[in-house]
Amino acid sequence: MAGARRLKVFSILGILLLSALTFLAWSQSWGTLVLVASPTTDTVLDVPGSVAAPALSALGLAGIALAGALAIAGPLVRIVLGALEVLLGVSVLWSAIGALSDPVGAGASVVTTSTGVAGTTSIRELATVGSESAWPAVSVVLGALMVVAGLVVIVTVRRWPAAGRKYQAVTFEAADGRRSSDAGDFFDDEEDEIDEGGGRTAETDAPTRPDDAAARRDAAVDDWDRLTRGSDPTR
Repeated sequence: MAGARRLKVFSILGILLLSALTFLAWSQSWGTLVLVASPTTDTVLDVPGSVAAPALSALGLAGIALAGALAIAGPLVRIVLGALEVLLGVSVLWSAIGALSDPVGAGASVVTTSTGVAGTTSIRELATVGSESAWPAVSVVLGALMVVAGLVVIVTVRRWPAAGRKYQAVTFEAADGRRSSDAGDFFDDEEDEIDEGGGRTAETDAPTRPDDAAARRDAAVDDWDRLTRGSDPTR
């Protein structure tokens, strides 16, 4: 049981860490582009990850939410979440490889914002690659690890311990052993038994004690005396 619990914790923490690092990569600089305005004048533009691979922010946040869902999911839902983690990893890989293979195309919007020049051909003639950051390569590794993490979840789903009882629905149990998630089911049964028994109520079913009978008799006499003022109205 301890090994299964550690496997669950490490899997969830691993997905959480990879997703957080993916979101961090989105916020970092992925390199620079150099604008060749003239043979003697160059302008350097920074290309952030939010421009080069804008989808990484949503993918990172989705991975964080997925890690939280894994903590309380059942076996079948874990398989679905594991498949979604694989899909997130593939998406991260796609975004990072695209930016890594074509830095100028990935930073085209930065060039357009700075110069007003649009169009892929025009931007490629105007800009060249300056420096390259390690974050595109890091993102590729993160995407591959996310795919592996999703596969681990799918393969080891049966070895994870069950979710805690605090996440399960409340179950009521009657004295005869019957169980139901709705306490009203038991009260409905009692009402049906009363109706079938000829309109019996809890008050009539309960045994009458002598003290209660005497008290009711004395109360009736007192009421009669108050109404008649101590005289017999039949005379």
